[in-house]
Amino acid sequence: MSERFIFTRHRTRCYHCGEDADQIIRAVSAQAQVICSACGATRIFIPRFENTGVVGTCTPIGRYDLWTLDVGGRCKNCGVTGPHDLAIGSNHLTTRCRNCGYTHFYRFNLEYIAMRPVDDEVSAPPAP
Repeated sequence: MSERFIFTRHRTRCYHCGEDADQIIRAVSAQAQVICSACGATRIFIPRFENTGVVGTCTPIGRYDLWTLDVGGRCKNCGVTGPHDLAIGSNHLTTRCRNCGYTHFYRFNLEYIAMRPVDDEVSAPPAP
């Protein structure tokens, strides 16, 4: 993923290993990933649609808790680097630019368990 859109982390309990660990979140136009820093369990989401001016998010509640995060990113629609709303469910992931309302909606595609350590280069500060 060479495009830098949203790279952040969210500390919570991993659905796979049960550890309280950073979940590394990477979202670009082509796909989004949520990776557990403890066990490497990875969920990959692929784009479903993009839209401008959508109010709210398009992430239905799933089997696990819905994560709603405030993250910074550069919008590919308006070009402004600023706050984005990020909603992550078990089957969907949504990003929305607060400046112009441009929304990326991804759907769950694939899950795997990594066999090597997770590269945790993200734009968010490390968890305390």
